[in-house]
Amino acid sequence: MKKLFTILAVICSINGFAQTNTATWHGVLKIAAQELTLQLHVDEAKKEVLLDVLEQGAEGQAMEVVHLTSDSIHVTIPNLMLSYQGKVVGDSILGTFRQGMFKTSLNMARGEVKYNRPQEPTKPYPYQTMEVMFSNKEAGITLFGTLTLPVDYKGKRVPVVLMVTGSGPQNRDEELFGHKPFLVIADRLARNGIASLRYDDRGVGASDGTFENATTDDFKADAQAGVAYLRNLKMFSKVGILGHSEGGTIAYMLASERKTDFIVSLAGPACRIDTMMVEQINGLASSQGATTKVVQSVADAKRVLKVDNNVWLRHFFELDITPYISKISCPVLSVYGDVDRNVPASMNVPILRQNLSPKKHNITKVYPGLSHMFQHNATGNPMKTMKIEETFSEEVLKDIYTWINSL
Repeated sequence: MKKLFTILAVICSINGFAQTNTATWHGVLKIAAQELTLQLHVDEAKKEVLLDVLEQGAEGQAMEVVHLTSDSIHVTIPNLMLSYQGKVVGDSILGTFRQGMFKTSLNMARGEVKYNRPQEPTKPYPYQTMEVMFSNKEAGITLFGTLTLPVDYKGKRVPVVLMVTGSGPQNRDEELFGHKPFLVIADRLARNGIASLRYDDRGVGASDGTFENATTDDFKADAQAGVAYLRNLKMFSKVGILGHSEGGTIAYMLASERKTDFIVSLAGPACRIDTMMVEQINGLASSQGATTKVVQSVADAKRVLKVDNNVWLRHFFELDITPYISKISCPVLSVYGDVDRNVPASMNVPILRQNLSPKKHNITKVYPGLSHMFQHNATGNPMKTMKIEETFSEEVLKDIYTWINSL
C-alpha cells in the first residue's frame, strides 16, 4: 500500500552540461510544514527533463520544456498549473517555482541525492545468489528473480521463503524511497541459515507480463507459481511465504488454501479493505499535519481514491480478508508497527488474535515506533521514509529468522 500521496510539487533545474549535455540537479521545495526533495534529470540535446519526487517514490515524470539551454531552464506541468524557471550559476540553479497562485524560490544543486543505507549488503556476499525464473503457466508469463542460499550452503535441506511485494509495481528488492527492504531481509536470512527467492513483479524488471490491470488474484497466482517452483527444486525442508503489505495479504490467502508450510506477514491487511482505507486516508493525512478527518465513510474513500477508475484498486477495495484467517493451519508470524498509517495494527491484530488458532508457533506482534516500512519513525509519516537511514528494524529481522528456525 504505497502510493496514496499526491504530487504536490515538482520541478526544477538544469545544468551546465558542457561535456555530456546531461545532468542531474536536486533541491528541496518547502510548502508550509512540508518539504519535498525534487530531482531533475536534464538532457539538453534531446530537450528532455524528467522529474523525481523522492519522498513520494515518484520517478521519471516527463516535464514539458518551454526553454532549455546550457545556462537556463523553463519547464512546466500544465495540468498541475506548475512551472519552474531558473538560471545556472556555477554548480547551482537559482530559480522560482510556481503552482497556481503559490510562488517561492527554489534553488537546485548539481548531482543526485545520496543517502546512507548502512544495512544494505555489498558484494562480494558470503553466500550464493543465482538468477532464476519460474512460470505462471495459466497467465502465460515468466517471472525472474534471485534465489539466495544460506552462508556455507552445501546441499543440506534448509527452509526457504518466497518474498512477495506490496502494492504497486515493485522490483525484486521491493525498492521504494531509496530503500531495498527485500535485499536487506534476504541478506539477514542467508546469514542465519534460511534461503529466499525474491522476484520482479509481472511487467517489472526482467519479468514478463503486464502490471497494468492485474489484480490481487493475479499476483496471488504468480506467488503460487513461485511456491510450486521452490517445491519442485526439492532443495528445501520447508517452503514459506514472506509478504509485505498486499504481499502479506496474499500470504494469508495462500496459507488458507494450504499452499505453504508457514508464512510471515509484514503489515498484511487481515480485515475488510474498504473500511481500512478510510482509516488509511485519515491516518496518512494526520501524520502529515492534518487536524481533521479527510473522509468520513467508505463512500468518501472511494471518491477520494477514484476507485472505479483503477482495476486493481477496485478489486482490492472489495476484499475481506477475515474469512481466510480462520482457515489457516500452518504456522503464522504476523508483525505490525504501531505507527503504521497504511495498515493500522489496531484494525488487524484483533482479527488475527481472534481467528488464528492458538498454536505455539502462531505469533502476532506489534512493535512500538515502527512504520509501515518497519522503520523507526515517530509519526509514521511515509514522507520521511527516504531520509531515514534504517531500511528495516533489526529487532524485527531477528524475530523473523529466529521464528523460522524454530519451526
